Amino acid sequence: MSNVADAAIAVPESRSVTVKSSPRPATGAWWRHLLGLLALIWALFPIVFLVSAAINPAGSLETSSLIPKHMSLANFHTLFADTSRPYTSWYKNSMIIALSGALGSVFIGACAAYAFSRMRFQGRRPGLLALLLLQMFPAMLTFPALYLTFANLGDVIPALGLNSIWALILCYLGGAMGANVWLLKGYFDTIPKELDEAAKVDGASHARIFFTMTLRLVMPILVTVFMLSFVGLFSEFLLASIFLRNVDSQTLGVGLYTMTIGNEKNRLFGQFASGALLASLPVVLLYLGFQKYLVGGMTQGSVK
Repeated sequence: MSNVADAAIAVPESRSVTVKSSPRPATGAWWRHLLGLLALIWALFPIVFLVSAAINPAGSLETSSLIPKHMSLANFHTLFADTSRPYTSWYKNSMIIALSGALGSVFIGACAAYAFSRMRFQGRRPGLLALLLLQMFPAMLTFPALYLTFANLGDVIPALGLNSIWALILCYLGGAMGANVWLLKGYFDTIPKELDEAAKVDGASHARIFFTMTLRLVMPILVTVFMLSFVGLFSEFLLASIFLRNVDSQTLGVGLYTMTIGNEKNRLFGQFASGALLASLPVVLLYLGFQKYLVGGMTQGSVK
């Protein structure tokens, strides 16, 4: 009798029981999508207005509208044909300053971060705290001292005086350390030290380990620091307006600002819009090309 009862209540193992999931109740998340749509419209409105002003052949602030009646590239032709405002020279100067300053900032910051992360020396912790403390002071406090320093330096070395982009690059490199070192050090700490010890056993020096092994492993944070430095230097205005006074040596930020002041600011608005639109291309292309490195560098190196 027990065998019959066991056979009666036995359930075949191959039979699967499907459970129907009940439909999810409405959570009322429509307002989140609405807020996201409003935020997107708010963010895209200046870009749409800038594009419409750049392709508006009227080329003035009074005749600008969100949707122009006529479209042409007359503002772009006028922008490059204006010899009194060398837009091409401004663009070249900004690219040289941003690329040189960003590469130098990455190299200086990586060398300092490697030393603070891998080496143990006297004054290591006070040095890190000093770099953090220096970031609390506004950068504008150093502008008078920098101006006097490079004005006197120009009497001895004209290539490193005022109205020189190389003097401005040298000034930017002087402030390369700081937040970049802390960001880089946090990423360097995630690299296992056993790799360095294994390389030392094989006879590798600190320089060989740094250039041939460590830099390849920390490439995401290097790209992140490069992008942040490039964007900051490409759009920097205050220090560039103090150092660069000649028209041919100015950057995009300083040159485009001259179009917004004076009696001709209304007439030059179309050229300003087209110049600002072209000036945004390097930053947009840079973010689109290195987006995966930016996300990895910001997330992996933020916490030890």
